[in-house]
Amino acid sequence: MTSVKTARIGVIGLGIMGAGIVEVFAASGYQVIGIAENDQAVNQGKQNLAKSLDRAVTRGKLTDSDAKSLTVQVEWGTNFNQLANCDFVIEAAPELLDLKLEIFAQLDSVVTSKCVLATNTSSLSVSRIAKSISRPENVIGFHFFNPAPVQKFMELITTDFTASEVVQFAHDLGLSLGKYVAQVSDKPGFIVNKLLLVYLNHAVRLLDAKVATKQDIDSAMRELAGYPMGPLELIDLIGIDTCVEILKTIYQHSGNELHQPAFGLTKLLADGNKGRKSGSGFYDYAQKLEIPVSQNAEVKQAVFNELETAYLGDALAMESSGYAARVDIDNGMKLGCGLPVGPFERIEQIGLTNLREKQAALAQATGNSNYAPLPL
Repeated sequence: MTSVKTARIGVIGLGIMGAGIVEVFAASGYQVIGIAENDQAVNQGKQNLAKSLDRAVTRGKLTDSDAKSLTVQVEWGTNFNQLANCDFVIEAAPELLDLKLEIFAQLDSVVTSKCVLATNTSSLSVSRIAKSISRPENVIGFHFFNPAPVQKFMELITTDFTASEVVQFAHDLGLSLGKYVAQVSDKPGFIVNKLLLVYLNHAVRLLDAKVATKQDIDSAMRELAGYPMGPLELIDLIGIDTCVEILKTIYQHSGNELHQPAFGLTKLLADGNKGRKSGSGFYDYAQKLEIPVSQNAEVKQAVFNELETAYLGDALAMESSGYAARVDIDNGMKLGCGLPVGPFERIEQIGLTNLREKQAALAQATGNSNYAPLPL
C-alpha cells in the first residue's frame, strides 16, 4: 500500500459535500480527481469549490495565491477510468443505497487491487456496500461533516471485512487532513448521527404532543443548553428528508419506538416541506428568520430537562455497549455538531447520580422504560 503522503485521491459526487471533500484533500497537498455524472454536475462542483475558496479568502483563511494553487491540484471529469491510478477513492453521492452500490460496482472494475474504497455515508451500512464488490477488505466508511473544510471531526467506520492495513492507511489519511478521527464499527448513525437524530426526533415528539411550541423548544436548548441552534432549526438546516431517512435506518436496526420518525417530521415531508432547501419546514424561510424566542420559563425548563436527560442517557448506553469510547463521543458532539460540551463532560458537571435520578423520573413520567437508567 502506497504512502499516505503520495496518495492520489479520487472523489465521486461534486455537490456541496463532495466539493468540500475535494477542497479538504487539495488544501492538504493531495492531487485530486473530482468525478460527477455529467458536465453540468462537474461545472456545479467547480462553482461549489470556487465559492468556498472565495469565502476562505474573504475571511483571511487563504490568500489568493493559495486558492489558485489549490485549484491547480484538482482534475475534473465524468469518466470513472480517470480514477484508475488512484490510491484512495471516496464517494459522496446522495444517501441512496442502490446508487452507492452502482458506484462501487463501477469502481471495482476500474481501480487497482490496492486502492482503498471509501463511502461518505452518514447512516447506510458500510458492510452491505463492502459485500457487494470483489474486495470487501478494501472498503471503509470515511464520514466527513458539513462543511467538510471547516468541521474537524470525522468518523472512520470499519466492518468485519476491513483489512488492518486499510484501517491504518485511512486513519493516517484522516490525520493528515487535520481531522480528529474516531474509529467506530458499522452501526446505523455511527456516533454523531445516532445521538443527534434521536435527540432531534425527541424534540419533534414534544411538539407533536403540544407540550411546547417550536419557539419554546428551540429557545430552551439555545438558552439553557447553550447549543448553537435549537433542534427544530437544526432539522430544517440538515433537511427534513435527510433526517427521516437516517431515522428510518436507525429504527430498522434498533426496533426502538423512540427512533421511529416522529409524525411531525413525516407530515411536513409528505407536504413537500424539506426545511431550508425547500424554503419551508418548521419555519418559513421566505423572509429573514429571527432567532426563536420564548418567555415561557417553566415550559423551557421542562423541555431542557427532558431532552438533555434522554440525550445523556443515550450517550451512556452507547459507551456501555462498547460501540464507542467516551472521548470519541464527546469530541464527536463538540467537533461534529458544535455543542459547547460533550455528553460525558456534561455528566461530570451535573453528576451521574443526579442524572440517574432524572432518568428514572423521566421513565416514570412518560411510562417509557427506554428512558430508565442502565442497571448498575
